[in-house]
Amino acid sequence: MRRNAVLFVAISLLSGLGSSAMALVAGIWILDLTGSTGLAALAGLCVYTPVLAGPWLGGLLDRAPRRPLVIGVNLALAAVLLSLLTVQGPDQAWLIFVVSLAYGVGYVLIDAGETALLPAALDPARLADVNGWRSSAQEGMKLVAPLLGAGLYAWRGGHPVAVFSAATPVLVAALYAALRLRRTPAPARTGEPRPGLRAGLAVLLRRRAVRVPVALAAVSIAMSGFTTAPLYAVVVTELALPSTFLGVLAGAQGAGSVLAGLAVGRLVGRWGEVGVGIAGTALFAAGCLGRCLPWWPATVAASVVIGVGLPWTLVAAVTAVQTRTPATVLGRVAGTANTAMFGPITLAIPLGSAAVHVGGRPPLLAAAATCLAAAAAATVRRQSGSDVDRRDRWRISSGRERSRSFR
Repeated sequence: MRRNAVLFVAISLLSGLGSSAMALVAGIWILDLTGSTGLAALAGLCVYTPVLAGPWLGGLLDRAPRRPLVIGVNLALAAVLLSLLTVQGPDQAWLIFVVSLAYGVGYVLIDAGETALLPAALDPARLADVNGWRSSAQEGMKLVAPLLGAGLYAWRGGHPVAVFSAATPVLVAALYAALRLRRTPAPARTGEPRPGLRAGLAVLLRRRAVRVPVALAAVSIAMSGFTTAPLYAVVVTELALPSTFLGVLAGAQGAGSVLAGLAVGRLVGRWGEVGVGIAGTALFAAGCLGRCLPWWPATVAASVVIGVGLPWTLVAAVTAVQTRTPATVLGRVAGTANTAMFGPITLAIPLGSAAVHVGGRPPLLAAAATCLAAAAAATVRRQSGSDVDRRDRWRISSGRERSRSFR
């Protein structure tokens, strides 16, 4: 099992390296080709829009062997990325949008597939630790990969970045093939629930110990998008700092996220997924309040706090889905959970951009109040279903439900 844990962390490192590099360069490339900042921003929208189809895409993982599907998606992504070598001028800019959309679809499938494969590769007691290590690896790559991608682009243009980004999913596919699975998830049989939003939601909402961490992560992630534009306003207008200071804040948040991933596994074992989700949401609220202070060191410290809080909510939610969901529906539940957690951010970002007209600090205060209210509601109701949740977790983790799901 230790071997599998190392492989999953390596997968996260490589995936984060390739995707983060390409995510930055796609927008820059379109901007250079078209001269339009609006079109450049649409590249990011193409990547995130497919998350709204998470329940249906995740359902594919319950209808086909999961590891071969995930390997196939990675290899398909490599081929799609290599098509960017044909981009020579503004007339081919549309291909970058197509590749970005394909990347988004692949990301949803791979993320849900990895969530579904982890329980078959690791002991339940190790899931939170490995999820935390994976989070640290991904956040660490977000600090390194954009610089690498921008450097390659400045040196030789977009083609070397496309080749580099295409190489990483090939290596990831090889690592997936090297995993040793205790059991292989079988595709759903005829007569079982059809994959889709209703089937995923039914399982997601049935157990409080799953729906509460997912809801807390959804609130925190949505508020992170809502506060993007207000943070810009606070830094540039209210603190009178150069826009480049945002890079300092991004680095501080990334450092906090790396540290958070290393510690979250122990905390999940001690407090449970709901407790860690509550703590992460409260920390994010505290970070929003810290960003309201008229002192730049406080803004930096607040970014570190937010960097700790957000991964805690996400790791708690993912671990809850993995340990408390029957294997036959784990793909669609993981996809539905991803949609629930990341879908609202597509609406929260434009709402935050509109709210910034009243100033930078009021939206930050509103985000803090929203997160504190969510954490308080989860805390008040935490004891009501604790005994049932523990029984559910034991039954699923010990194999009473999983045993029906494998051949």
